[in-house]
Amino acid sequence: MALVTTKDMFAKAYDGGYAVGAFNVNNMEIIQGICDAAGELRSPVILQVSKGARSYANHTYLTKLVEAAVAENPDIPIALHLDHGDSFELCKSCIDGGFTSVMIDASSKPFEENIALTKQVVEYAHAHGVVVEAELGTLAGIEDEVVVEAGQESYTRPEEVEEFVSRTGCDSLAIAIGTSHGAFKFKPEQCTMNEDGILVPPPLRFDVLEECTKRLPGFPIVLHGSSSVPQEFVKMINEYGGDMPGAIGVPEDQLRHAAELSVCKINIDSDIRLAMSAVIRKYLAENPGHFDPRQYLKPARQAVKDMVAHKMKNVLGSVDKI
Repeated sequence: MALVTTKDMFAKAYDGGYAVGAFNVNNMEIIQGICDAAGELRSPVILQVSKGARSYANHTYLTKLVEAAVAENPDIPIALHLDHGDSFELCKSCIDGGFTSVMIDASSKPFEENIALTKQVVEYAHAHGVVVEAELGTLAGIEDEVVVEAGQESYTRPEEVEEFVSRTGCDSLAIAIGTSHGAFKFKPEQCTMNEDGILVPPPLRFDVLEECTKRLPGFPIVLHGSSSVPQEFVKMINEYGGDMPGAIGVPEDQLRHAAELSVCKINIDSDIRLAMSAVIRKYLAENPGHFDPRQYLKPARQAVKDMVAHKMKNVLGSVDKI
């Protein structure tokens, strides 16, 4: 099976009450871990590349690694997606370079400018058989070169979504309902403490999601900034020399509920980074004489696989959905 677009993936996900995981990739081990999990669980998957990842690893290296993943998993639908494209030129380069899906993120621009840039990308992408994700509303937090200060985020306005989708022709829409980028999604003062002494962040704005769904029936919705920041990995990082106090993510049960509704794509990046970093820190602390990267990257790759498998089983609901 060659790389696919997300069109059929999302149609099946919408009807089936599950979401497809979009996992950010930066190197071979991450791609292997994600695709090994998808292959074993027979789950569709989206490998997404940010502008920063493309700069770090080089477009050609990343696309060739993804081609290898497709060859090793011929029965699994795999899409290659540009995450947070910030210009027509970047989106065009990825479309011309073999991506099957691109995101144009003009959410920080005024409404009319967002429409104009998104429409420009859509017209070029559709002419080349590529699908487009757009965004309305802005998420707080940091992801590569995307930085939105706390207090500057804005929820999606449901009354704008019909006009936006109609005028741009985009194929899916990322909305802002309370998720945020990075591992520090919420401040402790925003949270409440449960009976186990664990900080619980404010609930997602499902009213916004439900209103968008009413206005765009059958249309695939995307959630960015949807890592849950597993506390066992935060603890492990801190135990082995790290410094990540107050890292709090989105509860997985809320993401599962979103997947049962109209959310067809859920982005996960920080959780993979946390799992890899925690395992590497622990390995090097326990094996100070080791210097072969294969020695510590092997368990790191397994940590990625385990994390992705957990998300597919318990959050996305995408197992056996090919």
